This record gives sequence, structure tokens and C-alpha cells, in this order.
Amino acid sequence: MNPLSDREASPGRTIADALDVKLRAAILSGEIAPGAKLKLEALRERFGVSLSPLREALSRLAAEGLVLAESQRGFRLPEASGERLAEVITLRCQLEPFALAESIRRGDDEWEERLVAVFHRLSKLERAEPRAARARVEDWEKAHREFHEALISACGMPILLQFCGVLNDLSDRYRRLFLARNPLDRNVLGEHQAILDAALARKADRATALLRRHVERTGTNVLRAMQPGVAPRRATAARARNGARRAA
Repeated sequence: MNPLSDREASPGRTIADALDVKLRAAILSGEIAPGAKLKLEALRERFGVSLSPLREALSRLAAEGLVLAESQRGFRLPEASGERLAEVITLRCQLEPFALAESIRRGDDEWEERLVAVFHRLSKLERAEPRAARARVEDWEKAHREFHEALISACGMPILLQFCGVLNDLSDRYRRLFLARNPLDRNVLGEHQAILDAALARKADRATALLRRHVERTGTNVLRAMQPGVAPRRATAARARNGARRAA
């Protein structure tokens, strides 16, 4: 984390805004380790700012669950918890497919064009050789996030998009910790392609089912690496209910 530049803290963008971006990136990338205490004086000196905007930025991140505010003890990062990740996966499986269905219903040509362009950038990275792909994980993370955001961007529900953004931040943090020790999942490209094709064909039921399966499968891979045998509770219950209906 480098000191803030004049451009980062420019008119129309407060110092707290710029600190939010810097700290968020450091947390999601794993630069700040899970469970680490965030020492205000050290952060103040590193960024060359006063305590007031620093506290404001940390309070924003705490409201999203990326940072924990401890009474009289300052701030720290949450530990990497399998139970917490399972909850994030379950919520993503509920909210993102709904947002995608609304995007398919409301999306126009501009939405389709953005989706295709974002997928093109992502697929180039996912087709790279494993060694090259590993060297460009940060580029892949950015393109991957843009693809998932583009899928639901036409839903017309700002609050829903905000919730999905928070859940993606929480999910991204765990995936980056996972990718620090594991290769990129080679099945992901085909899953992204299938979701894209269904969305462009306006097949909402298929697209949402594929997205739900994709989020659950990839999230559960990370979860199992942390806690073997653990799966998202509500998603597992939903499969059981569906299986019971089919048996009936």
C-alpha cells in the first residue's frame, strides 16, 4: 500500500474515498492477512493522512463486513472462516440469479454489447497457458468481477446491486487466498460461456440455473479447501428439496 497521490485524493473525491479504494484492494488481494490488527498510527503514516478520514474509510469497510470494528480496540480483519464463506455462497446463490433474471428481462442492446465485450476480455485470460494465467491472476480477477457485474447490471435495482457487490467483495477475498496456493479452475471458461449464451438467448431459467450452479461449485471448491466436508447450508437444503420433488 503506497501513500495517496494528489490524483487519488482529488476534488470531488474525498480522502476517505481514496482510502476506501486502497484499503479494499489490500484486503481483497491478501496483502493484509486475515485476522490482522489494523494499527491506525501505522496506516496514517503509510498513507500520509490524518486519523479522521482513515477512521471514516475503515468504518465504511466495517459496514460491509470486510473489517471488524472492536469497541475500544480499533479495527482488525476477520479471520478466514469457513462458516462465513458458506453464508456468502448461499446468499450469492439466492441474489445473483434473481438479479440476472431481471437483467435478462430488462436488458437492451447496450447491455448485450457490454456483456460480450467483458466476456471476450475474460475468456482471453482463461484460455492462457497455466503458467501465464497464474502470472496474470490479478488481471483475471478484475475481468472476472467485471463479467459477473455485467451479467446483473441491467436489473434496474440499485440496492440489489449494492448487496451483490458486498457479497462479491467478501467472496473475492476468499478466492484470492485460495488462488495464492491453487491454480485457476480450468472448468470456469466453459461455465462462463454457457451463462453468457443463455443470457444472450434470453433463456432466463437456464441462465439463472447455470449461474447458481457456477457460484456454488466454485465457492464450494474454496470452502472444501478450508474445511473438507463442509457445504453451503441453504444451497444444500435446496438441492435436497428439489431431489424430494423429483422423487415424488
